[in-house]
Amino acid sequence: MLTDVERDQLRNNARIVHFKKNELIYLEDETPQDLMCLFKGKVKIFKSGVGGRCQIIRIIRPVQYFGYRAYFAREPYVTAASAFESCTVCMIPMETIEQFLRNNGDLALFFIQMLSVDLGIADQRVVNLTQKHVRGRLAESLIFLKESYGLEEDGATINIYLAREDLANLSNMTTSNAIRTLSNFVNERLITIDGRKIKIIDEERLRKISRIG
Repeated sequence: MLTDVERDQLRNNARIVHFKKNELIYLEDETPQDLMCLFKGKVKIFKSGVGGRCQIIRIIRPVQYFGYRAYFAREPYVTAASAFESCTVCMIPMETIEQFLRNNGDLALFFIQMLSVDLGIADQRVVNLTQKHVRGRLAESLIFLKESYGLEEDGATINIYLAREDLANLSNMTTSNAIRTLSNFVNERLITIDGRKIKIIDEERLRKISRIG
Protein backbone atom coordinates (compact mmCIF):
# COMPACT_ATOMS: atom_id res chain seq x y z
CA MET A 1 0.00 0.00 0.00
CA LEU A 2 2.99 2.33 0.37
CA THR A 3 4.90 4.08 -2.39
CA ASP A 4 8.70 3.75 -2.56
CA VAL A 5 9.04 7.26 -1.13
CA GLU A 6 6.70 6.39 1.76
CA ARG A 7 8.61 3.19 2.47
CA ASP A 8 11.88 5.11 2.70
CA GLN A 9 10.27 7.68 4.98
CA LEU A 10 8.87 4.88 7.14
CA ARG A 11 12.29 3.23 7.49
CA ASN A 12 13.88 6.54 8.43
CA ASN A 13 11.33 7.33 11.13
CA ALA A 14 10.55 3.90 12.63
CA ARG A 15 12.39 2.62 15.65
CA ILE A 16 12.58 -0.79 17.31
CA VAL A 17 11.99 -1.02 21.07
CA HIS A 18 12.42 -4.06 23.30
CA PHE A 19 10.30 -4.58 26.41
CA LYS A 20 10.88 -7.00 29.27
CA LYS A 21 8.16 -9.24 30.69
CA ASN A 22 5.52 -7.18 32.55
CA GLU A 23 7.10 -3.89 31.43
CA LEU A 24 4.63 -1.12 30.60
CA ILE A 25 4.50 0.01 26.98
CA TYR A 26 2.12 2.92 27.50
CA LEU A 27 -0.12 4.16 30.32
CA GLU A 28 -3.66 5.45 30.67
CA ASP A 29 -3.92 9.24 30.21
CA GLU A 30 -0.62 9.46 28.31
CA THR A 31 -0.63 11.38 25.03
CA PRO A 32 -0.38 8.98 22.07
CA GLN A 33 2.66 9.50 19.90
CA ASP A 34 3.27 6.30 17.94
CA LEU A 35 1.63 3.57 15.93
CA MET A 36 2.91 0.30 17.36
CA CYS A 37 3.39 -2.99 15.56
CA LEU A 38 4.23 -6.06 17.62
CA PHE A 39 7.05 -7.97 15.95
CA LYS A 40 7.65 -10.59 18.64
CA GLY A 41 6.04 -11.62 21.92
CA LYS A 42 2.60 -11.00 23.43
CA VAL A 43 1.05 -7.76 24.68
CA LYS A 44 -2.06 -7.15 26.78
CA ILE A 45 -4.24 -4.06 26.49
CA PHE A 46 -5.97 -3.42 29.81
CA LYS A 47 -7.87 -0.83 31.81
CA SER A 48 -7.88 -0.20 35.55
CA GLY A 49 -11.28 -0.42 37.20
CA VAL A 50 -12.86 0.09 40.60
CA GLY A 51 -10.59 -0.81 43.50
CA GLY A 52 -7.57 -1.15 41.24
CA ARG A 53 -8.94 -4.25 39.53
CA CYS A 54 -7.83 -4.60 35.90
CA GLN A 55 -9.86 -5.66 32.90
CA ILE A 56 -7.92 -7.09 29.96
CA ILE A 57 -9.52 -5.57 26.88
CA ARG A 58 -7.66 -7.57 24.28
CA ILE A 59 -4.41 -9.38 23.63
CA ILE A 60 -2.06 -8.42 20.78
CA ARG A 61 -0.11 -11.01 18.81
CA PRO A 62 2.51 -10.60 16.06
CA VAL A 63 2.15 -8.75 13.71
CA GLN A 64 -0.82 -6.70 14.87
CA TYR A 65 -0.99 -2.92 15.19
CA PHE A 66 -2.07 -1.14 18.36
CA GLY A 67 -1.96 2.20 20.16
CA TYR A 68 -3.28 4.33 17.30
CA ARG A 69 -7.00 4.75 18.07
CA ALA A 70 -6.49 7.42 20.75
CA TYR A 71 -4.41 9.53 18.36
CA PHE A 72 -7.13 9.53 15.72
CA ALA A 73 -9.67 10.41 18.44
CA ARG A 74 -7.41 13.28 19.56
CA GLU A 75 -7.55 12.09 23.14
CA PRO A 76 -5.20 10.51 25.72
CA TYR A 77 -4.97 6.74 26.02
CA VAL A 78 -7.99 5.28 27.83
CA THR A 79 -6.18 1.96 28.26
CA ALA A 80 -2.67 0.80 29.12
CA ALA A 81 -0.45 -1.82 27.51
CA SER A 82 2.21 -4.11 28.94
CA ALA A 83 4.28 -7.06 27.83
CA PHE A 84 3.03 -10.55 28.71
CA GLU A 85 6.53 -11.74 27.85
CA SER A 86 9.67 -10.21 26.32
CA CYS A 87 8.51 -8.22 23.31
CA THR A 88 9.88 -6.44 20.27
CA VAL A 89 7.76 -3.52 19.09
CA CYS A 90 8.17 -1.26 16.07
CA MET A 91 7.25 2.36 16.85
CA ILE A 92 6.20 4.66 14.00
CA PRO A 93 5.38 8.33 14.72
CA MET A 94 1.66 8.94 14.22
CA GLU A 95 2.44 12.25 12.54
CA THR A 96 4.15 10.26 9.80
CA ILE A 97 1.18 7.89 9.54
CA GLU A 98 -1.27 10.80 9.36
CA GLN A 99 0.76 12.36 6.57
CA PHE A 100 0.59 9.08 4.64
CA LEU A 101 -3.16 8.77 5.18
CA ARG A 102 -3.87 12.21 3.76
CA ASN A 103 -2.24 11.20 0.49
CA ASN A 104 -2.82 7.44 0.29
CA GLY A 105 -6.43 6.28 0.00
CA ASP A 106 -5.55 2.57 0.11
CA LEU A 107 -3.73 3.01 3.40
CA ALA A 108 -6.62 5.08 4.80
CA LEU A 109 -9.06 2.29 3.89
CA PHE A 110 -6.77 -0.24 5.58
CA PHE A 111 -6.95 1.69 8.86
CA ILE A 112 -10.73 2.11 8.56
CA GLN A 113 -11.02 -1.66 8.16
CA MET A 114 -8.79 -2.32 11.20
CA LEU A 115 -10.78 0.09 13.36
CA SER A 116 -14.06 -1.42 12.14
CA VAL A 117 -12.94 -4.96 12.99
CA ASP A 118 -11.75 -3.85 16.45
CA LEU A 119 -15.08 -2.10 17.08
CA GLY A 120 -17.02 -5.22 16.11
CA ILE A 121 -14.90 -7.38 18.43
CA ALA A 122 -15.34 -4.87 21.26
CA ASP A 123 -19.13 -4.83 20.79
CA GLN A 124 -19.27 -8.62 20.92
CA ARG A 125 -17.08 -8.77 24.04
CA VAL A 126 -19.32 -6.28 25.85
CA VAL A 127 -22.31 -8.57 25.28
CA ASN A 128 -20.41 -11.74 26.18
CA LEU A 129 -18.84 -10.35 29.35
CA THR A 130 -22.10 -8.92 30.66
CA GLN A 131 -24.61 -11.61 29.67
CA LYS A 132 -22.69 -14.88 29.94
CA HIS A 133 -22.28 -16.72 33.23
CA VAL A 134 -18.86 -17.44 34.71
CA ARG A 135 -18.48 -20.80 32.94
CA GLY A 136 -19.39 -19.32 29.57
CA ARG A 137 -16.97 -16.42 29.96
CA LEU A 138 -14.05 -18.63 30.95
CA ALA A 139 -14.76 -21.14 28.18
CA GLU A 140 -14.87 -18.30 25.68
CA SER A 141 -11.53 -16.95 26.94
CA LEU A 142 -9.87 -20.36 26.54
CA ILE A 143 -11.19 -20.68 22.98
CA PHE A 144 -10.10 -17.11 22.26
CA LEU A 145 -6.56 -17.81 23.48
CA LYS A 146 -6.39 -21.01 21.45
CA GLU A 147 -7.53 -19.24 18.27
CA SER A 148 -5.23 -16.25 18.87
CA TYR A 149 -2.02 -18.10 19.71
CA GLY A 150 -2.55 -21.61 18.48
CA LEU A 151 -1.41 -24.82 20.12
CA GLU A 152 1.97 -26.30 20.97
CA GLU A 153 3.43 -29.29 19.16
CA ASP A 154 1.21 -31.69 21.11
CA GLY A 155 -1.82 -30.20 19.33
CA ALA A 156 -3.65 -29.52 22.61
CA THR A 157 -1.72 -27.14 24.89
CA ILE A 158 -2.56 -23.45 24.39
CA ASN A 159 0.56 -21.58 23.32
CA ILE A 160 0.39 -18.89 26.00
CA TYR A 161 0.93 -19.22 29.73
CA LEU A 162 -1.28 -16.95 31.82
CA ALA A 163 -1.39 -16.36 35.55
CA ARG A 164 -4.79 -17.11 37.05
CA GLU A 165 -5.20 -13.39 37.71
CA ASP A 166 -4.64 -12.55 34.04
CA LEU A 167 -7.10 -15.22 32.93
CA ALA A 168 -9.64 -13.83 35.41
CA ASN A 169 -9.07 -10.27 34.15
CA LEU A 170 -9.57 -11.44 30.57
CA SER A 171 -12.83 -13.15 31.56
CA ASN A 172 -14.22 -10.36 33.77
CA MET A 173 -14.30 -12.40 36.96
CA THR A 174 -12.49 -12.64 40.26
CA THR A 175 -9.34 -14.74 40.51
CA SER A 176 -11.04 -17.10 42.97
CA ASN A 177 -13.91 -17.68 40.53
CA ALA A 178 -11.44 -18.36 37.72
CA ILE A 179 -9.54 -20.90 39.84
CA ARG A 180 -12.78 -22.60 40.90
CA THR A 181 -14.15 -22.76 37.35
CA LEU A 182 -10.86 -24.08 35.97
CA SER A 183 -10.96 -26.83 38.60
CA ASN A 184 -14.50 -27.69 37.54
CA PHE A 185 -13.38 -27.87 33.89
CA VAL A 186 -10.57 -30.23 34.93
CA ASN A 187 -12.99 -32.45 36.86
CA GLU A 188 -15.28 -32.54 33.82
CA ARG A 189 -12.29 -33.55 31.67
CA LEU A 190 -12.59 -30.50 29.44
CA ILE A 191 -9.01 -29.42 30.13
CA THR A 192 -5.91 -30.42 32.08
CA ILE A 193 -3.61 -27.99 33.89
CA ASP A 194 0.13 -28.13 34.51
CA GLY A 195 1.20 -24.92 36.26
CA ARG A 196 0.29 -22.14 33.83
CA LYS A 197 -0.06 -24.56 30.92
CA ILE A 198 -3.62 -25.36 29.90
CA LYS A 199 -4.32 -28.32 27.63
CA ILE A 200 -7.70 -28.55 25.89
CA ILE A 201 -9.12 -32.08 26.06
CA ASP A 202 -12.67 -31.57 24.77
CA GLU A 203 -12.85 -28.49 22.57
CA GLU A 204 -16.35 -29.28 21.28
CA ARG A 205 -17.87 -29.25 24.77
CA LEU A 206 -15.86 -26.15 25.67
CA ARG A 207 -17.30 -24.34 22.65
CA LYS A 208 -20.80 -25.48 23.61
CA ILE A 209 -20.36 -24.01 27.10
CA SER A 210 -19.13 -20.78 25.52
CA ARG A 211 -22.15 -20.60 23.19
CA ILE A 212 -24.84 -21.25 25.77
CA GLY A 213 -23.17 -18.89 28.26
